[in-house]
Amino acid sequence: MKLVSIIHRILDFFYPLFKRFFDQTTYYYAVCGVGNLVLSWILFFVFFQYVFKKQFFHLDIINFTFSAYTLSALLCFIITFIIGFLLMKFVVFTESGLKGRVQFFRYAVSAVISSTVSWGLLKMFIEVFNFFPSVANIFASCLVVIVSYILQRKFTFK
Repeated sequence: MKLVSIIHRILDFFYPLFKRFFDQTTYYYAVCGVGNLVLSWILFFVFFQYVFKKQFFHLDIINFTFSAYTLSALLCFIITFIIGFLLMKFVVFTESGLKGRVQFFRYAVSAVISSTVSWGLLKMFIEVFNFFPSVANIFASCLVVIVSYILQRKFTFK
């Protein structure tokens, strides 16, 4: 893949600056993960502010109301799930001996766990502590990063 080799060349160019702090896999994980995380923050803000306009949406079919932050978090999950899996599989954990479908299933499990914890924290920060939703999203996702790394390194791409 040409795109993967371009990403590796860019990452490898800056790796000497971080070599004394991280092994190459951890460095790749950190850069790709932070890039995907920042993308999710931007997407969340855009979805919450401009797409869903901070409103609630009621579905009569199932008689349920969704908040703008829940819908924004769901859309961010879908987009960053796909990008994150591709980055982890083809850029970061390239030496994994597991089949792609096994990695995908495990990545889905770890992503659902991480996203559920993140959504719970998001809900708590907004509804209990009255944080602005975009700020709450940043705090929640920062707390979940450690759990996500451990799941991916020890389970998903073992």
